Amino acid sequence: MIILGIETSCDETGIALYDTERGLLSHALYSQIEMHSEYGGVVPELASRDHIRRILPLIKEALNVAHCELADIDALAFTQGPGLAGALLVGASVGAALSFVLKIPALGIHHLEGHLLSPLLSTPAPEFPFIALLVSGGHTQLMQVGGVGQYQLLGETVDDAAGEAFDKTAKLLGLGYPGGAALSKLAGQGRPGRFKLPCPMLKSGDLNFSFSGLKTAVLTLTNKQKMDQQVRADIALAFQEAVVTVLTEKSLAALSRSNLNQLVVAGGVGANQQLRQHLAEKTALMGATVFYPQLEFCTDNGAMIALAGALRLQAMDKRESISTGTFTVRARWNLAETIDG
Repeated sequence: MIILGIETSCDETGIALYDTERGLLSHALYSQIEMHSEYGGVVPELASRDHIRRILPLIKEALNVAHCELADIDALAFTQGPGLAGALLVGASVGAALSFVLKIPALGIHHLEGHLLSPLLSTPAPEFPFIALLVSGGHTQLMQVGGVGQYQLLGETVDDAAGEAFDKTAKLLGLGYPGGAALSKLAGQGRPGRFKLPCPMLKSGDLNFSFSGLKTAVLTLTNKQKMDQQVRADIALAFQEAVVTVLTEKSLAALSRSNLNQLVVAGGVGANQQLRQHLAEKTALMGATVFYPQLEFCTDNGAMIALAGALRLQAMDKRESISTGTFTVRARWNLAETIDG
């Protein structure tokens, strides 16, 4: 069964073809970063219009790479939410139209479910059950994943997500958009131990996170310092070390409490090399294994949506489709609402 995946939740247009027997056949991605960088952040209307321009050429590209025709597609999966309403409408409407014309099922997929399952695209892949650390621009959550549609929230951020904190701190340091990657690069030039920043909620006794106060601590520090490139690098390193420490320790605590030995890390912040290094070292000491999606699948992409759609279809007793000619999007959508049973 071949599934076409469509991702248009924010500022990346992602298309992929996934075969339940052969795996990922192709994927195509267009990022709007260059366009939005001029404004210092994502402009929703511009994002929506760009998705309209890109989506059909990318579908054609993915089909060509996979040596497939539209008639070869057995089902569609599109990101139904959460995300920017206008951007979501582009993917949903195209998915609904293709579903109607081709007379095949179309499934609306939760964006975070796509991220949670994305490491299953890699080799080796984790096996259910596992702990998942989801760290993206808008979300920081720890989940216990028992299978497709079996998600238990263990902890989440009470304010800013880790990705948001990276972007906001990058702005304080005079870096461009998106700030996360730029801050990590700058941190590589930092001198360890120059500054010490707080690790919020590290000793809270639960699995929740908080990064707003850390961002405020950076603001206070920058106001006290005579800023130059080296000072910026030292602050960037101290900030990154604080975030990595919190994410690592909370993840280890989740593994310990659940008696599981597999940790999945998904989302854009999961590409951070210092985080990967710390998690690899600490999980090895406790006899656990950490899994990541390939770097190209850490950010938003169509492959994770196609995979989630395939797994959802395989788990169903019968194929289901959205109503002919109609579709919905859910700009705000709690992952708990997707849990089976």
